[in-house]
Amino acid sequence: MTIHKEGHKMLGKLFVLCTASIYGAVQFLNEWPISQKFIIGIAVFIFLIVLQFFRSPKRNTKINPHQIIAPADGKVVVIEDVLEPEYFNDTRKQISIFMSPVNVHVNRNPVSGIVKYFKYHPGKYLVAWHPKSSTENERTTAVVETAAGVPVLFRQIAGALARRICWYIKENDSVTQGEEFGFIKFGSRIDIFLPTDAKILVDLEQKTVGGETVIAEFA
Repeated sequence: MTIHKEGHKMLGKLFVLCTASIYGAVQFLNEWPISQKFIIGIAVFIFLIVLQFFRSPKRNTKINPHQIIAPADGKVVVIEDVLEPEYFNDTRKQISIFMSPVNVHVNRNPVSGIVKYFKYHPGKYLVAWHPKSSTENERTTAVVETAAGVPVLFRQIAGALARRICWYIKENDSVTQGEEFGFIKFGSRIDIFLPTDAKILVDLEQKTVGGETVIAEFA
């Protein structure tokens, strides 16, 4: 299992803390075996839980300029036409993917093209499914224009548990479909905004695989 670079520092510190806890339990709690086993079990459990947050499996992206692929693992929670006020200021087709704490948290480019707009917004930490999370939570907004001149907006949104968004792109960068553009520590959600005539290929509640699941096609 490959561990994402965003987890190396945190996992290193946690490993030292858990190892110290286990060592202390072994050294000083021999007369209380139940407490000893409990502390050892909790230390191992916590380390494994955090370890799985930062796993980074390899994905095989079939690059297709006519398709939009899922930018994250998770579950489709929104498919609707909405007004997008930050960049387009008109109606777009929104698809939202919710990432639970057990999902892979790597974020991938849904299309290839040039980054025409990027902005980081500090904000609140409402639960990811809250109606105002898209406009009030900590978030980033990126717009990539495809080779055909179609702009696609995608937005990383932090949630109640996720408190740090990481990104690796900036304006005027050339990006490739399926490659990493960011990471949200401990989950949350990503919104994608497409032209209203895009053909949606996923359903509500459907699970997605980042970098592989085709979520829509351009008209």
